[in-house]
Amino acid sequence: MTLNDPITDLKGVGDELAKKLGVLGVHTVGELIDYYPRRYEDYSNIVKIGDIRPGIVTLQAKISSVTSRYVRRGMHITEALASDDTGSVRLTWFNQPYRAAGIKPGADYFISGEYALRRQRFSITNPSAELVSDFPVNTARIIPVYRVTKGLKSGQIRKLVREAVVQAKELPEHLPQWVLDDNNLIVYARAATQMHFPSGNKALELAKKRLGFEEVFELSLAALLNKQAVAHEKSLKVPFKQDLAKKFVSELPFKLTDAQRKVVWQIYQDLEKTQPMNRLIEGDVGSGKTVVAAMAALMAIEQGLQVALMAPTEILARQHADTLYRLLGSVGQADKVGLLIGGLKPKQKELAREKLASGEIQMIVGTHALITDKVDMHKLGLIVIDEQHRFGVDQRKKLQAKAGHMPHVLHMTATPIPRSLALTLYGELDVSILDELPPGRQQIATKITSPNSRAQLNESIDKELEAGRQMFVVCPLIADTETSGGLSAEEVYERVRKDFEGRSVGLLHGKMKSTDKEEAMQKFLNREYDILVSTTVIEVGVDVPNATIMLIEGAERFGLAQIHQLRGRVGRGAHQSYAYLMLEGSQAPSQRLRALETTTDGFKLAELDLQLRGPGAIYGTFQHGALDLRVAKLTDLKLIASARKAAQAFIDKKEPLKKYPRLESKVTALRAITNLN
Repeated sequence: MTLNDPITDLKGVGDELAKKLGVLGVHTVGELIDYYPRRYEDYSNIVKIGDIRPGIVTLQAKISSVTSRYVRRGMHITEALASDDTGSVRLTWFNQPYRAAGIKPGADYFISGEYALRRQRFSITNPSAELVSDFPVNTARIIPVYRVTKGLKSGQIRKLVREAVVQAKELPEHLPQWVLDDNNLIVYARAATQMHFPSGNKALELAKKRLGFEEVFELSLAALLNKQAVAHEKSLKVPFKQDLAKKFVSELPFKLTDAQRKVVWQIYQDLEKTQPMNRLIEGDVGSGKTVVAAMAALMAIEQGLQVALMAPTEILARQHADTLYRLLGSVGQADKVGLLIGGLKPKQKELAREKLASGEIQMIVGTHALITDKVDMHKLGLIVIDEQHRFGVDQRKKLQAKAGHMPHVLHMTATPIPRSLALTLYGELDVSILDELPPGRQQIATKITSPNSRAQLNESIDKELEAGRQMFVVCPLIADTETSGGLSAEEVYERVRKDFEGRSVGLLHGKMKSTDKEEAMQKFLNREYDILVSTTVIEVGVDVPNATIMLIEGAERFGLAQIHQLRGRVGRGAHQSYAYLMLEGSQAPSQRLRALETTTDGFKLAELDLQLRGPGAIYGTFQHGALDLRVAKLTDLKLIASARKAAQAFIDKKEPLKKYPRLESKVTALRAITNLN
């Protein structure tokens, strides 16, 4: 049996079970073996019955006195007695009528479960029980627990994985031997087996190290190969004009931060090369990315080239266009700026496309409207992609294709992420970090509050609204459900209308039509709404200088980085701004939330989020399909560094990927997903 064989080749897997496994992304034997546990339960400590104490226990005992009966309301109970040479203990199974027929009285069993007092007597309820063997699957060892789906239990997956590991005994190695030797890694066959059925904690750690290394190695290799491919492309050189840069900076109504100066200089050095720039600007909320992009655009425009800035929403595109019109207008280039979005009238769109094709517009700002077939560029030399993770690979490539050659590309993101994660996420990019806020930027006062204090909080909020300010209220859910706890946008919207009677309240969430979302946001921007109740769709980019209050409902349900992004929607004007983190109940706030009261550094918060919640917290923010790291810990900087070093060595040694079919398959898929070129 090979790793590529369909899952139905395994004993006991029919069409119905295969369909359930397919929901989990498991279609082949290899995908089943790669379906790693999400956690483990340790049943490896076998004790005598005379020594057991309340809690999780594992016994080796004979089972006898098996009875089975139905009781009230159709409930079924199976009871038995487990005995060893030190005593006996009662076993009880609820609604498992098959148990009685499956037990062989008098045989030796491994039994694992919780020993506890129930109905005034101690027993083990719903234990796992299997005949004593050299390789138990559900008891007497560290047991893997899997993510499941409806109609499929963890025990079934364990049984199938055991079968797969036995059948595919000769699991092929897919990393070079020198990589294993240099990094003290165990072979794949042993790692895969120990990952599912560890013989002990040390063995499990060795398996995690090997498989985690492999994940980062594959991702790093894909990124480095993408970067290498771009290096062979040629782009148009954009010479640096010092006098022009000085004039632009002198006309700014503020002083550039040292971080902005450093990043602009890195960009100017990239633009002067024929090798295409492929750089990411990663900046905290309000760090001034748009000014940096404007300074990059300025040099390209001076050279007679066109610049396209693509933003994920129409409102954000309009804001960028207004800002760039102002900034470039200071050096006499305002007439070169244009806007192309779906919300324009047909004649306006047609005129913008004509001016683009003729080269009259040199700085075009837009949304997906920029990549339609009707759009022709005259001489596209630089592309700026804002919040690049919001766009798919194909969308980015369509815009680049408008150039007819490989243009320089500048990516921007306002989501601070730790350097370790940036290296893994964006291995093919040069990363620039804006880690300073411009002087005069308002500090946002952040306060954790409980529902008991809502009345007093509403009073202070109403005073702000009375003074002409506006408020965002952000909810974790859209609609009312059994678990929403009154925190859905629709429920909160109704409550806010009652709490702030006489105030104009708007509603915004992801299930609304795009036009309705744009309209709601525009009304808030135009001050037609005093309060906007929303989900996290307002997380990135929207600039409403008059909004000074951010109320986040059910704050525990959000990640640190996400809350930091949300509170960055306020504090953008001249007035003091406030972020209130509303708890669901009167419990003590978590360490995570307390950090927000004292820290405004997005990078520090992202690092803390990564440590406390794991990489999923960041992935959710990035929506990055490539990062399915199920084993590697991104806080393990040593492992990341060694995996990236090995990937570079693989390229330097000119290792042929074809020699390692499984590695080639994984890396090829990752290159397609992660390619930002």
